[in-house]
Amino acid sequence: MSRSSSKAKKANGNNGATLGFEQTLWLAADKLRNNMDAAEYKHIVLGLIFLKYVSDAFEEKHAALKQDKGADPEDPDEYKAENIFWVPKEARWSHLRANAKQPTIGKIIDDAMDAIERDNRSLKGVLPKDYNRPGLDKTRLGELIDLIGTISMGDAEHRSKDILGRVYEYFLAQFASAEGKKGGQFYTPRCVVRVLVEMLAPYSGRVYDPCCGSGGMFVQSIKFIESHRTGNGNGGNAKAALSIYGQESNHTTWRLAKMNLAIRGIDANLGAENVSSFTHDLHQDLKADFVLANPPFNDSDWSGERLRDDARWRFGAPPAGNANFAWVQHFIHHLAPNGFAGFVLSNGSMSSNQSGEGEIRKKIVEADLVDCMVAMPGQLFYSTQIPVCLWFLARNKRNSHFRDRRGETLFIDARQMGVLIDRVHRELTDEEIVRIAGTYHAWRGDKGAGKYADLPGFCKSAKLKEVAAHGFVLTPGRYVGAEAALDDGEPFEEKMKRLAATLREQQADAVKLDAVIAAHLKELAYGD
Repeated sequence: MSRSSSKAKKANGNNGATLGFEQTLWLAADKLRNNMDAAEYKHIVLGLIFLKYVSDAFEEKHAALKQDKGADPEDPDEYKAENIFWVPKEARWSHLRANAKQPTIGKIIDDAMDAIERDNRSLKGVLPKDYNRPGLDKTRLGELIDLIGTISMGDAEHRSKDILGRVYEYFLAQFASAEGKKGGQFYTPRCVVRVLVEMLAPYSGRVYDPCCGSGGMFVQSIKFIESHRTGNGNGGNAKAALSIYGQESNHTTWRLAKMNLAIRGIDANLGAENVSSFTHDLHQDLKADFVLANPPFNDSDWSGERLRDDARWRFGAPPAGNANFAWVQHFIHHLAPNGFAGFVLSNGSMSSNQSGEGEIRKKIVEADLVDCMVAMPGQLFYSTQIPVCLWFLARNKRNSHFRDRRGETLFIDARQMGVLIDRVHRELTDEEIVRIAGTYHAWRGDKGAGKYADLPGFCKSAKLKEVAAHGFVLTPGRYVGAEAALDDGEPFEEKMKRLAATLREQQADAVKLDAVIAAHLKELAYGD
């Protein structure tokens, strides 16, 4: 395997695909879509996948209880005690499969969703219930049930491998790609989330995302903990000691987040309603240890005029036509005294001086809150080709757990990283994610992270005075400089003689070629 193909394969893993059964299942399901819009089809498929998962987990426990003479397999409390959703008879996958070819299958599925919501309060108002609509081909719906029924998802063995999580995440990514901008509103590419999580290292505490989309930040935070079970920060704990808080204004996306977290057994406080974090902050008193977010880029419809005098705008009122610095200040407002924030913004946030944005950014820098800036490569998102950057804020750079970095900001230029996974989409490889995060941890002085050093073209630790000299523009390229040229060992004088001789040869060849072209033109009666 070539180095480039190997890198591409590792990058594909970052997005939830293993190019195995997930892709096979997607291709088969996509064939059944016919002329249905991806945005509509998404909820049909993901709802059925969720139903298969809860049914699998239930059936495994049900079989175990039937073997226990002292237990009642039809007692809902037996399941809820072990964090397994109770699935009434009319909602079990065996019932759906037996009726998959019936013309009433749409109503049967809707009734199943209603029954699960009725008996599991945490799912109230979450599951899709529109399978019986006239425009949905019931034959294809039955075929979809047969297809999803081929994969075991919710039993203990497959839960340990996160089979459903992999399928769910891969399908979210594929739907985001199919939908374009509309899909990208709720799906942040996995490699981008991984960079944020690996850099912030949320081992324990309160994690907050006020624009949580489908919940990817939370899922990756839990995965981070699980991948560090042997220690290295979390004391070897097998479970994440995290309290999760989120909010999402889009009802459809809020439902996706609830399902995405439920299939992984992640308990999260996403609020009981889908409203804007700006106008209806559901976690007003929260002070989070970690803020992870990918807010809508350059959002002009955020009720800015109504909130001109809001207490959150400590560094200046954000422009009504762009919510970027409203989000930044919202994040700061919710940070605990030793909290960290990592979030995605468009590149314009690093340099814009429009409508007072430059002055707000200056005040944030002068308050010594900007810990690190990362310039990301293009083509990472399904929804936009706008180049993006990652901001990392720290409320207390004198935190006793890290090196004292007061008055300094780390700049990382990762624009040349990533591999193309198709003609228009790029992903970061595992090695690149480790390099970016490792550089940040070394700079902070994290235990075992190694020694930090500036590297031209990639990273630079800049003093506040230098940032001020650049007009408080935070674009990493201004600070890291150009990558040092590799020394090939050839003395300068010898190299210049060789290059000059090569140039003269090429010039002589050019003269000969010009003569040949002129002769041919003359033969064609186009010469002088």
